[in-house]
Amino acid sequence: MPDAGSIRARYRRILRFAARHLLLMWWFELLLPRLGLGAVSARGRSARLRRTARRFHVLAVELGGLMIKVGQFMSSRLDVLPPEITRELEGLQDEAPAVPFEQIRALAEAELGMPLERAFSWFEPEPLAAASLGQAHRARLSALDASDTGFADAVVKVQRPGIERIVEVDLAALRRVARWLSHVAVVARRVDMPRLIEEFAVTSLAEVDYLHEAASAERFAEAFADDPHVVVPQVVWERTTRRVLVLEDVSAIKISDRDALVAAGIDPSAVAARFASIMFDQLFSLGFFHADPHPGNLFVARTADAPGPPWRIAFVDFGMMGEVPAGTRRGLRRTLIAAAARDGRGLVAAMRELGVLLPSADADELERALSHAFARFGGMGFAELREVDPREFRDFGLEFGELLRTLPFQLPEDFLLIVRAMSLTSGMCSSLDPAFNLWDAVEPYAARLLQEERGGLVRSLAEEGLDAAVIAARLPGRIDRVVTRLEDGRLAVTAPALERRVARVERALRRVVSATLFAGLVIAGAVLVPVDGALGAALMALSLLPLAHVLVAGLVGRAMRHGPS
Repeated sequence: MPDAGSIRARYRRILRFAARHLLLMWWFELLLPRLGLGAVSARGRSARLRRTARRFHVLAVELGGLMIKVGQFMSSRLDVLPPEITRELEGLQDEAPAVPFEQIRALAEAELGMPLERAFSWFEPEPLAAASLGQAHRARLSALDASDTGFADAVVKVQRPGIERIVEVDLAALRRVARWLSHVAVVARRVDMPRLIEEFAVTSLAEVDYLHEAASAERFAEAFADDPHVVVPQVVWERTTRRVLVLEDVSAIKISDRDALVAAGIDPSAVAARFASIMFDQLFSLGFFHADPHPGNLFVARTADAPGPPWRIAFVDFGMMGEVPAGTRRGLRRTLIAAAARDGRGLVAAMRELGVLLPSADADELERALSHAFARFGGMGFAELREVDPREFRDFGLEFGELLRTLPFQLPEDFLLIVRAMSLTSGMCSSLDPAFNLWDAVEPYAARLLQEERGGLVRSLAEEGLDAAVIAARLPGRIDRVVTRLEDGRLAVTAPALERRVARVERALRRVVSATLFAGLVIAGAVLVPVDGALGAALMALSLLPLAHVLVAGLVGRAMRHGPS
């Protein structure tokens, strides 16, 4: 258990490291270029970044706690961080010092209320894996527990002693560093660092509650109950507490071990494609996803003697899970569809909907850059991109250099875990298959999403068209009844009010007729497109005329209602 002195020393050490390297970044990356010494800064940048990453690696391993989590996140950001940093931090995906077994035994027995020899028939003192917040040991369930669960081999996760206090002080230090960064214009324009740290805090605090992780594991298992390619360990609730978690042992071939996969007769490229599809389902359809899919949390198990596919992907460690709100999921789906279609305009619109694009961004210029990039590089895999003449990238950079330098993007709320999951997925697939082409994985998935969205649109329009038709059918009878009552003298109203109301009803009737025509033409066009593309497209184009009347009539009506009476 850390004492007060060590906690204070830890806090100061984190802040000293951050202050020193933020000062170096300001000097070399901001001040020297402004003084016309950009070439001097660029000359030693690669070595400087490696030294910084190496020093952080040492700091993270020595301190443990959330510092390892921060390093793991940075190592996965292949999209925005230079390779000098990501390569130096790669080891943090698996590297964390183990806690002595006697400390683990003491905590586990205090939580379970009994000696380990009574709780389990066998418990391995050597850790299976040591992580930043806890460590895992193999064990065998007692005969009674094995009979109840249907399996005997288990993995027991035990929290590091005192980790809650360490997480608390690490978050305090990170919050202070975030406040510093919020005063750096180049950072503040693109991301709200204090809010980002709070999102990280929520996730980290959830990770130190193993009851929360157990519930997440069961929810994940229910989501993939019908997918024969996914394995999720069963929770042993009788032996699970807030600081001890007991799960079925589903460990097999580590997903990043290509040689072992090949030796077992499993094609790594097939594993990459299947893994990408599973992650797409989580992010774009389910809205509940595994946010820490690094190699230590993924295994590939052979199932040659069982019905179904010959191998399955096993997910473990459900401490870091993410949720995608419905609006964000809708924006992500449209982003994916636009990217798969190489649609620069659609991609810009989807980014605006997600809140990724800064309000000050030049949308036209960005659209032109994306269209240019899609035309030249779209559809290429990572291996193909490596073969492109560097001069082509240089020409692209010269044409759109100012746009690239201003980087008109920001990190919206709830995006930290989404970006982490997508980055790890991309990196994992590329390591399994160097020729992995993300477009090949995205296009069929995007086509399916597009079909679903079209189906939803047609259903929505059909329902609206039916409602409009019902209203249109009822309105003439209602108008006739009003006129009849007027002729019989049974409706007492003043003339000006009557004229306005009758005129309003007539306008409403015309708008309903137009809306009905619009819905009918759109639905007919959508139905005919697969059969007769030209006729279907013509009908859908023709539907714009009644739609325009509905919109214009609505604006006129509002203007008249708010005008002088």
